[in-house]
Amino acid sequence: MTRIIAIANQKGGVGKTTTAVNLSASLAVLEKRTLLIDLDPQGNATSAFGIDKGSTRIHAYQALVDGTPLDAAIQRTEIPALDIVPTNTDLAGAEIELVNAVAREQRLKQAISSMTESYDYIIIDCPPSLGLLTLNALTAAQGVLVPLQCEFYALEGMSHLVGTIDLIKHHLNPSLTIDGIVLTMFDPRNNLSHQVVTEVSNYFQHLVYETRIPRNVRLSESPSFGKPAILYDVAAKGTKAYLALAAELVSRRTTSTQQILREVAS
Repeated sequence: MTRIIAIANQKGGVGKTTTAVNLSASLAVLEKRTLLIDLDPQGNATSAFGIDKGSTRIHAYQALVDGTPLDAAIQRTEIPALDIVPTNTDLAGAEIELVNAVAREQRLKQAISSMTESYDYIIIDCPPSLGLLTLNALTAAQGVLVPLQCEFYALEGMSHLVGTIDLIKHHLNPSLTIDGIVLTMFDPRNNLSHQVVTEVSNYFQHLVYETRIPRNVRLSESPSFGKPAILYDVAAKGTKAYLALAAELVSRRTTSTQQILREVAS
């Protein structure tokens, strides 16, 4: 059964796209059929795979606004089990063009519905805002993964995001859950990083993933070469961290599925 996960945080600079790109690549390396949807008009996830945004004829915009089948926008990547729906700056216009559209919040959900038999995971890279594009992602998703940087004011804005998720659960997507919080930009030499880990773990408890994503130069460099970290430097600390995160995500999902099956059986 496909798991659809939105990578969301309305704050910029928290490692959202880095997480979407490298988590998707790591899941594919773990032999999970994965589709990454770039829903951020900046198109950074698209660039991270070396795709020329200017030459892409069909992308996320057409699927949302024109109703073009999503599979027409899919491109293969260098990683056999990983596909991507690219985007470009045209997607910024979707926020305005969909304002008066019927079921405007359901466009991405409708587009994805025909793809769920083809993938184990569908990862959606959301823009750093809580606008209509993110609303579409959260309406289509089953879970939200929140990257949270290990810096001062790490929890700033989280209450707003949690409130938005609660509203969407109530009005549009009752099955939506917070799949977890991923601590990014962790520096073990920095006392502040450890303080943030303690604070976030105390507040969100089991929602916080054990895997922490370190500050890592190779993670920062890899997009400029049009490659996810695992193809740029497989031995880098950041690469290994995202592989560990993917394994933890799969493990959590397996444990959750087994628990549900036990409850049904009883």
